[in-house]
Amino acid sequence: MKSIILVLMMVFSLSGFAQTKSNDAPAKTEVVQTKVAEAPVKKSKTGICHAPGSTYYARTTHFTPFKTLDDCLKSGGRLPKR
Repeated sequence: MKSIILVLMMVFSLSGFAQTKSNDAPAKTEVVQTKVAEAPVKKSKTGICHAPGSTYYARTTHFTPFKTLDDCLKSGGRLPKR
């Protein structure tokens, strides 16, 4: 269950969804754009898509880079089990 939540958090953070932030006054709302990670999603030789910050991201050395996790999954990759 933790891995599903972690993956969903990574997907939302990588997709560039806007977040709202209020400054004590409810009438004033400022929109802050989340920064899209510049590091690529790595699809390993075994077809596992590793997003930046995931458990084995740093250890994955032989990979095909993708801009988003969604692109990696659409190419036939799968999410890691951990």
